[in-house]
Amino acid sequence: MSDRPTTTWRLSGFGDEIDADPVIQLAVLEAVGARAIEVRSAWGDNIVDLDGERLDTLAALVRDRGMQVSAIASPVGKAEVALPVEHELERLGRAIRAAHALEASFIRIFSFYRAPDRTPDDVRDDVLERMAALARLAEREGVTLVHENEKEIYGDVPERVLDLVESVGSARLRVAWDNANFVQVGVRPFTDGYALLRPHLAYLQVKDARMGSGEVVPAGEGDGELLETLTALRDDGYEGFASLEPHLVVAGHSIGYSGPAGFGRAARAFRALTERIGVGLA
Repeated sequence: MSDRPTTTWRLSGFGDEIDADPVIQLAVLEAVGARAIEVRSAWGDNIVDLDGERLDTLAALVRDRGMQVSAIASPVGKAEVALPVEHELERLGRAIRAAHALEASFIRIFSFYRAPDRTPDDVRDDVLERMAALARLAEREGVTLVHENEKEIYGDVPERVLDLVESVGSARLRVAWDNANFVQVGVRPFTDGYALLRPHLAYLQVKDARMGSGEVVPAGEGDGELLETLTALRDDGYEGFASLEPHLVVAGHSIGYSGPAGFGRAARAFRALTERIGVGLA
């Protein structure tokens, strides 16, 4: 392999995996070589709960570092599908306000939880109705929704993720690929899902996990087929963001945390894989 990268991806990461303070978030991201941040929360508050003044402050901090916001890591769609459509439309509206303030083109979303006595087939129509409404709002506002394959939502396995994006049929609804989340629902990410979802893949979230236990580990240390996935993305000409979401200390329902040291460990593990296949990170 040549010392010169054959392609370059834009390294980003979930700032609140590092610290609640965005100043520390940005400093650590810069130290690991990232020029972008994915914003899920700042100062301990979720991105959809930040008012205009704090969004302006955050935008200035990012700008002063010469960095950019890769995505708004919103909680939209991480809700019971039984809730009215308007519930998530309102939250998406607040996420869009943040995206505009922070000059981010991507907003991460999910595809709804269901009651324990209901199957994915039972809720499919309700999910698609809500996802289509979210996509229509994104179309009007000029942002792109990227669906994360979180465990226990409708789109937790490749076949249902594909069903979502193809049934909604909007250029503003794409896929945020997460190897670890697939492992945690018993899927071999590259083997079982890559060919299905690659045409819709617009954003890469980086973490790994071990099959069976579901334990989240640095990239390349689990069963997430990271090396195979990254190699295929390189060969397919992917040139987008790679966003670190390590979850090495806390891997909770609505939050993950690694701390500065854990985040650094995760960044080094990912960089070792990309260097192995001749991909640069900037």
